[in-house]
Parts: sequence; structure tokens; C-alpha cells
Amino acid sequence: MSRVVRFHRIGGPEVLQIEDVPDRPLNEGELRVRVEAIGLNRAEQMFRSGAYLEQPALPAQNGYEASAIVLELGPSVGGFAVGEPVSVIPTFSLSAHGIYADVAVVPAYAVVKRPKGLNAVEAAAVWMAYITAYGALIDIAKVGKGTHYSGLHTV
Repeated sequence: MSRVVRFHRIGGPEVLQIEDVPDRPLNEGELRVRVEAIGLNRAEQMFRSGAYLEQPALPAQNGYEASAIVLELGPSVGGFAVGEPVSVIPTFSLSAHGIYADVAVVPAYAVVKRPKGLNAVEAAAVWMAYITAYGALIDIAKVGKGTHYSGLHTV
């Protein structure tokens, strides 16, 4: 059993409930992690209130970013070791996974080794801001090494 934060109806923070939920077997490409710290972001609030890109399948869990310790590797998962500190980055469906929990199941593609020099709190809070900036600058604006924009200046 794991303690998880779930919600059974759309709404504000008052809909969140702490519940004991049975641990499920890991599927292909998943890891089980012990959550040390979580990051909070706007996407999670929007998901809980029904205003996000996808609608929650109730009862739903929430949470995108975390720092954690690997507890178990699912089938075909490599590159990680039990006991290793990792970061969970916001690159998965909130309808499929959530990390507001003591123990969470997450897709391996959304897990990276915790950056050296970051503690658990720092490692949980850095990813959404990084991915947002990266997406805006690299994917949308196509900024790259040596890119120059005439007329653009800083003050």
C-alpha cells in the first residue's frame, strides 16, 4: 500500500484527499520510486480543476515533477539502479501517472539521474521551468548556437 493524493471530483485544493492505494505491478518501461519532494506547477492545478489539455479520469492522481529514489525497475528498464536518486520530469500524461504520493509508478522515459549538486527539493522544482523555457526558445523560436536576431537588444 502507498499513500497517494487523489481527487474524485473536479475542483480546487479542497477536493484533494490522502488515500491508501494498493501498489500495482509495474508495466513494461515503468519504475517504482519513493518520492522525496515534488514540484508544484500550473498544469497540475489546471488538471485538477478540469481546465487542462486532458480531462482527468476520476478518481485521479496528480503531479508531474519530483525527486525520488528508485525502488524497483519494471520489465525492460535499464540505466537505473535500485537506491539511485533520480528526478521525474514532466513529460507524461497526467491521466496515466501522478507523483503526489509516498511511492509512485512513473514511465522510465520521464526519469533522469538527479543532477549532481542539487538536493531533493531543488531537483524536484527545476524541470517545468526548464522545459517551458526550452520549448519556447528552441522548439518555437528556433534559437540555436550562433543565432542572431537583428533589432533585438537587452536593457
